[in-house]
Amino acid sequence: MRLRIPPGRAGRMWLRRRLTAVRHGLDVLDRKLWILRREQDRLTRHSVRIQADWFSACRAADEWLLRVTRLGGQRAVRLAADDRLAEVHVYWADAVGTSYPARVSCLLPELDAAAPLPITTALVPARHAYQAALRAGLEHAIVAEAARIVSAEAVSTNHRIRALKDRLLPLLEEALASVELSLVEMKRADIDRVRRIIGSRAQPPSG
Repeated sequence: MRLRIPPGRAGRMWLRRRLTAVRHGLDVLDRKLWILRREQDRLTRHSVRIQADWFSACRAADEWLLRVTRLGGQRAVRLAADDRLAEVHVYWADAVGTSYPARVSCLLPELDAAAPLPITTALVPARHAYQAALRAGLEHAIVAEAARIVSAEAVSTNHRIRALKDRLLPLLEEALASVELSLVEMKRADIDRVRRIIGSRAQPPSG
């Protein structure tokens, strides 16, 4: 990276302003990274709990499906199914400029009052078990995706911090030190020049 630094004292002021901006940016990014990592840890732990609930709900649903097929056969399952879909809505949250899914709502179709009675009473708890498995699966999907997004943003933020600390900040500091040194040398040269001029004027004319 090459810096286009204005000459002289203007360059010194420019570098000082850039250094102030970079250091402030690092403070902001450090704070952002701390928040993201804390949220990442929370989401990861929550994802593990939700996954366990989801697996448990799936096992319960499978057990009820097995009972239904044993009592009423595949015909009971086909008759219990319909074409209506669940309505799912995802709500988003924001953490230091990073948007991620925070919660989900699921509206399941109500039982049709005009529908014929189920072939086996096991269909009712089986239906409830699959509804619970669906909700648990949605919850797990939301939390897992949120953890993925926050984790990716934490990695990206850490890369930006490293780039500023390892490359841009040392480059600016080195450039400022060089400009400061050149200004000191210019000042010394000006003083020496003035002294020579004063010295030559103070000497009495020869002859």
